[in-house]
Amino acid sequence: MGKITGFLEYEREDRDYEPVEERVRHWREFVLALPETDYVTQAARCMNCGVPYCMGTGSVAPGTPGCPVNNQIPDWNDLIYNGNWDEAARNLHSTNNFPEVTGRICPAPCEASCTLNIDENPVTIKSIECAIADRAIAQGLKPEPPAVRTGKKVAIVGSGPAGMACAQQLARAGHEMHVFERWAKAGGLLRYGIPDFKMEKIHVDRRVAQMEAEGVIFHYGAHVGVNIPAGQLLDDYDAVVLTGGAEKARDLPVPGRDLRGIHFAMDFLPQQNRRVSGEPAVDGEPILANGKHVVVIGGGDTGSDCIGTSFRQGALSVTNFEILPQPPLRENKMLTWPNWPLKLRTSSSHEEGAERDFAVMTARFSGENGNVKRLHCLRVDDKFKPVDGTEFEIRAELVLLAMGFVHPVHEGMIKSLDLVLDQRGNVAASTDDYRTSIEKVFVAGDMRRGQSLVVWAIREGRQAAHAVDKFLMGSTFLPR
Repeated sequence: MGKITGFLEYEREDRDYEPVEERVRHWREFVLALPETDYVTQAARCMNCGVPYCMGTGSVAPGTPGCPVNNQIPDWNDLIYNGNWDEAARNLHSTNNFPEVTGRICPAPCEASCTLNIDENPVTIKSIECAIADRAIAQGLKPEPPAVRTGKKVAIVGSGPAGMACAQQLARAGHEMHVFERWAKAGGLLRYGIPDFKMEKIHVDRRVAQMEAEGVIFHYGAHVGVNIPAGQLLDDYDAVVLTGGAEKARDLPVPGRDLRGIHFAMDFLPQQNRRVSGEPAVDGEPILANGKHVVVIGGGDTGSDCIGTSFRQGALSVTNFEILPQPPLRENKMLTWPNWPLKLRTSSSHEEGAERDFAVMTARFSGENGNVKRLHCLRVDDKFKPVDGTEFEIRAELVLLAMGFVHPVHEGMIKSLDLVLDQRGNVAASTDDYRTSIEKVFVAGDMRRGQSLVVWAIREGRQAAHAVDKFLMGSTFLPR
């Protein structure tokens, strides 16, 4: 814990944002860090609660409280309060390979389960985590190569957060690690899905450089199941870990869907990330919001990212529709705490000027000369049944579908390996050993559990590494 009476003496103070009129003019991160002394004060607010739900319960069930990677949050809060930043960084990295990432983009289930959140005044855990990580990295991100090599070779397919976490853990255990990535750079969702204004890509680049110094070999433009036979990996490696994510987007099959100007969010967002980084564009028409009225369908994080990107591209207006009813402004703490609550969440992108509407269904699109021009919508009840007499129209020259992802792409690698799938279309594997229906093939991240958070992907990658190391060596020192 921090100071015994800190939670009584100090109010919560968190990071702020650049003003909207300034931040929409650039693609950089716009969160304003606090002075170091303020993080010490905020860490002092961590109280000696009997059960620190913020650390997580260790359960894999969705909706369980706290941190999925089981960060030892009270411990590093105490270390920060006592001025021991270096030990806090070592503690933090013992459970989380990429805390500078989660300190920026995690929705912070730890804060929702903080005991002080009963009074809606939780410890600023996410900000403190980010400060610890950034300070440690500024002092030098040192590689941690293994002392002994095992002679075993492992292939990771996909370089998103699950794949990178798994690869780093196994490389430090002494295995020869090869990561196969179909795009030009590593990072997966971290690089191509999350806009730079939320997380600049230097954070990914630094970790890739660290991993390369630890012996990880990255193979780019390597699309397993397309230009590299999946069976070749089974022949060449002692174990294979699939961490390709859940990339099959949920579509909206209504009349007019084939009009130009209607795109999946994950066709739109990667294009802009490539522009910002100077990476050559991939094949396909440029998807741009400048000078257009934009409608984003889907109220989650991906939809929020589309909103912020559209404003920075110069959209005339952005409207965000969600088919679910509007959540309450505040949760009933006595019923929900310490679990993740259902309540209205307003992101920084929403605050930049988006119009939001709930319980809205798109019935059809209409257009002119093959281009989308209007959405024809209606309102639905809490069972998603249309409400008579609620039809309305809205203008749109660009429609972005951000309604989530249903499962991994089956064509290519998954079909060629003939892997068993679960009822939702994900690659089937238990959380005990992460092993698929093929003995030496493992799976982790969204490809196994379905669309989820980056912090869950990191957890899955770390746990899969534990299982793979135990499979190869008979035992393992990697944390479970």
